[in-house]
Amino acid sequence: MPELSLDDIVDRFRSNLRAASIALPPEDFEALIASGQLKSVFAFEKAVAGAGPGDLPEYPGESVPDPGAGKGPVGPVSRNANFGAVEGSPVSPNATMPSTAASAAVAALRLPIGEVAGLVARRELSPLELVRASLETVAERDPAFNAFQYLRPEEALSEARAAETEIAAGRSLGPLHGLPIAVKDLFDLGGLPTRAGSALLGAEPKTRDATAVARLRAAGAVVVGKTRMSEFAWSPGSNNDHYGPTRNPLAPDHDTGGSSSGSAAAVAAGLVLAALGSDTGGSIRIPASFCGLVGFKPSRGRIGLAGAFPLSWSLDHAGPLARSVADAALLAAILVGPDPADPRSEKAGALDGRLRPPSSLRGRRIGFVREEAGGKASSFPEVLAAWKGGLALLESAGAELVEVDLPEFAALRALNSAVLGIEATAIHGDFQRSRLGDYGAFPRLGLLGGWAYGPADLARASQALRKIRVALAAKLAGLDLLSTPTMVAPAPLLGQVPRLTYTSPFNILGWPAISLPAGRTPAGLPLGIQLIAGPGEDESLLGFAALLEQALNDSGS
Repeated sequence: MPELSLDDIVDRFRSNLRAASIALPPEDFEALIASGQLKSVFAFEKAVAGAGPGDLPEYPGESVPDPGAGKGPVGPVSRNANFGAVEGSPVSPNATMPSTAASAAVAALRLPIGEVAGLVARRELSPLELVRASLETVAERDPAFNAFQYLRPEEALSEARAAETEIAAGRSLGPLHGLPIAVKDLFDLGGLPTRAGSALLGAEPKTRDATAVARLRAAGAVVVGKTRMSEFAWSPGSNNDHYGPTRNPLAPDHDTGGSSSGSAAAVAAGLVLAALGSDTGGSIRIPASFCGLVGFKPSRGRIGLAGAFPLSWSLDHAGPLARSVADAALLAAILVGPDPADPRSEKAGALDGRLRPPSSLRGRRIGFVREEAGGKASSFPEVLAAWKGGLALLESAGAELVEVDLPEFAALRALNSAVLGIEATAIHGDFQRSRLGDYGAFPRLGLLGGWAYGPADLARASQALRKIRVALAAKLAGLDLLSTPTMVAPAPLLGQVPRLTYTSPFNILGWPAISLPAGRTPAGLPLGIQLIAGPGEDESLLGFAALLEQALNDSGS
């Protein structure tokens, strides 16, 4: 294929917009050029170089070589809305919690789910007190963080009362029964609208739950509300022109990360016990790293996405944000499984939620990615020190560390970006034709960038991805696990957007990945370490993560 120039890309971009009947204002075109976003096509062309008619693309259900792992009723908010206000919240911001029982319930919101479930089962803690404490803590503290989009206090309290009655009668639904959680406003929740962080989606309440939400509620969880997010999940930060950014509860001048920003903040601030997020390029793992949480992205297709507004059909994943690996595993076990409304999940196997850390790391081989995989000088010294400290703990426990050179990372990032952009043109084309001005500035320009790709580029991306899978199968053979830092830097200041250096490759690959807290910078900003396993090896990954989590806790990291 002839080498493209920037002028060629710009001409194709303009031609594609005309063919799609999208009128781009001159100022937006100039801003897009100035941002350099169209230059991402150059990275894509480098990633697919060499793919030709003889190279097969990936096909659904095809067995492409992959390395194995683990051997064994609320109205709309205006563009100028108060950024600290929760839509539809009838709970007074001045609510107080004077009683001893209420104080105990507030404290319980920061405990592991298993411990809270035990208190509830022994009737030492009331689900009603716990849910009321969650709602009142949201009212008291969330104006400072901007974590919640909607609250459902009456429904949540009613469900908590019912849970209390059922548990007292011996009809427990499991460890989540009566416990308060939150869900990202990308997922439908019956009785509330789904905004997806935008002003473009309607205010009509949804009539049914997304599959993931329905499974949590069927397990007895009480959803107290829906959380803020970057618009249409486009940004890896919390920036949102409609509803404002979400402040990091551990460092309020810093960003929470995106796009599952509100879900992370709600857990980190002790407003709920856990939350549901989504991840297309890192949107669970990024805020987990920035907020000192565990963020788990299962293998692609393990959790059905029916009822979730898409960013990219090929790259979207759902998963939990929690305080511990055990909590994340518990939620994942409830969420994982075939979704009749989502054919992408039809082969999803069950996950029982029981952690099985390796009894010994002797003979286990853990690959760690060379720093250059993130680009030159990609990571802050504190980030690398925390990551290497975690690896050293695994080595001291008997694992063999194997340095792995993965120049494929650059191509995987470019492919993830291209597939996301191309699929987003299909998802957002109608909105871009009729309501382009209703997008916030950041997603408006970013989502337009997908029109710079050519008509054959999705197939070319699939060809290149298949070749990379084959290469990685050989390169990573014999490894039990792979590790990188989660992010190249700690949480940035509000208004700054982080980079997806280490996270997005595992969306395009579809492999399970988890971010664990790995200490803090001298300024107190949380840091994360990422562990990755081969496709379908979610249980093995969670076992290794639990072992590393314990080692990090024992070391005081």
